[in-house]
Amino acid sequence: MEPGNQTFIQEFILIGFSQNRWISISLFSLFFIIYILTIFENGFLIFTVIVSPKLHTPMYYFLANLSFLDLCFSSSTVPKLLIDILSQKRRISVIGCLIQMNTVLVLGGIECILLAVMAYDRYIAICFPLYYTVIMSWKVCRYITVIMWGASFLLSVAPTIIKPFVFCKENQLNHFFCEVLAIMELACGDISFYKITIVAIGFFTLLSPPVFIMGSYICIILSILKIHSSQGRSKAFSTCASHLIVVFMFFGTSLTMYMGQASFSAYLKYISLNYMVFTPALNPLIYSLRNNEVKEGFQKILSKYSLTRPLS
Repeated sequence: MEPGNQTFIQEFILIGFSQNRWISISLFSLFFIIYILTIFENGFLIFTVIVSPKLHTPMYYFLANLSFLDLCFSSSTVPKLLIDILSQKRRISVIGCLIQMNTVLVLGGIECILLAVMAYDRYIAICFPLYYTVIMSWKVCRYITVIMWGASFLLSVAPTIIKPFVFCKENQLNHFFCEVLAIMELACGDISFYKITIVAIGFFTLLSPPVFIMGSYICIILSILKIHSSQGRSKAFSTCASHLIVVFMFFGTSLTMYMGQASFSAYLKYISLNYMVFTPALNPLIYSLRNNEVKEGFQKILSKYSLTRPLS
């Protein structure tokens, strides 16, 4: 197609899932319930960490950050998904689509780095307990937070600013949200820059953190085995197990999506449901059910509310 004859796309049609009415109603009900649970669970976990003095430690500070990320992650796509499921149009402007794409990339990059930081926090707490408050001071935690957000924002947004996408092909996006791999399929011209960028950023955000986490946990396991008290070993394993479950859930699907594909495939939208819809709802359950301190914080808040509630 000659440049003068190109018609540039102004909006996309999200194909999403089935157009069947009953399937759509069933999917809407399922995703709506999960989204409400995501908001309630993560919001309550953040509230518990804030109001419980016992949880004012770097470990729970980063856990609250993870819950906040899960809230933002889910809210960046699920409300639009719920609207589209019951809609016949399922349209989104190009600008809105790019904003959603970059938002997801930024939040995903932060979560990758955060999971590595949480592993490092457990490594210092278990392997160097006497120096924990010095190494993981609140000043250091604040610096880490700023670096996480700043680095992820620059890595995710800079490529689209340096070389903006141009769309002049079909406008049907075979996904339920504006996922970067699906968008690349509709971009005009040479997209090798974006492919190289995804591999380069993926190495930093998707490959380096799991390697770092594995190294941290090898050191942690060796230290735990040296603990003579069975109760101490059990507590150490318990705090680490929750984090490892979340790591496997998040990085397993993310690596499948971004590092294991030469091009976009339609079935990948079903895989992305895991980290977009299900994982944000499961993370707070995993941490709260396997962590006694969090459960105690929950119970204190509930008991305090029940005691202060006026009798009817």
